[in-house]
Amino acid sequence: MCSLNNRIALITGASRGIGKAIALALAAEGADIAVNYRKESAAAEAIAEEIRRLGRRCITVQADVSESADVEKLFTIVERELGPVDILVNNAGIASALRPEQVTEAIWHETIRVNLTSVFLVTQRALPNMRVKKWGRIINLSSVAAQYGGIVGPHYSASKAGILGLTRSYAFFGAKEGITVNAIAPALIETDMIASLPALTPDRLPVGKLGTVDEVARIAVWLAQSSFTTGQTINPNGGVYFT
Repeated sequence: MCSLNNRIALITGASRGIGKAIALALAAEGADIAVNYRKESAAAEAIAEEIRRLGRRCITVQADVSESADVEKLFTIVERELGPVDILVNNAGIASALRPEQVTEAIWHETIRVNLTSVFLVTQRALPNMRVKKWGRIINLSSVAAQYGGIVGPHYSASKAGILGLTRSYAFFGAKEGITVNAIAPALIETDMIASLPALTPDRLPVGKLGTVDEVARIAVWLAQSSFTTGQTINPNGGVYFT
């Protein structure tokens, strides 16, 4: 497994939940961290302070990663303050539980933009420097909804399924350049997002309990350390879907 000492990691949507846990876990393994957030500046700075206490460099950067101008601003700041991104975790996303008849065209476009277009924009911007270094790790947060649908709605499932397609395509093109690209597709991890969707209860999972953000973070660390695993979807889902 590769050492992450002094690697530069950018985690989008890292002010809470899974993104926060991954940021802390990568820092514990020696990476310097860029915490991206859209609105929650105080929460992002609190995470940055935790990371600095671990002895790692950390900055917070406000940016809407579904907008190309903001993505460029984000990378300009990260590259100036920390250096080129070695590890990219595409975690930013939204979820609203809706029945098919409730999904308007506007909701569809917003969900695709925030959950899927952001992955494309940020990955495209990260790749050139990874190619120069012949080293890169890209980890995309999808969802079990990409695999079996679920109750959040077709807009969400489609956006998360698109991430799996992007993951496999980028993995194919990056494999010979030292760049691995993988996805994590969790189900019912105990986060604020799940708390806002009361229909998603633990009894929906065969294991009968919610997963933890730390379980997802450990997977992210393993994927960042592996030079051999690429194009894969890892499924911490409590047994609700089998591949």
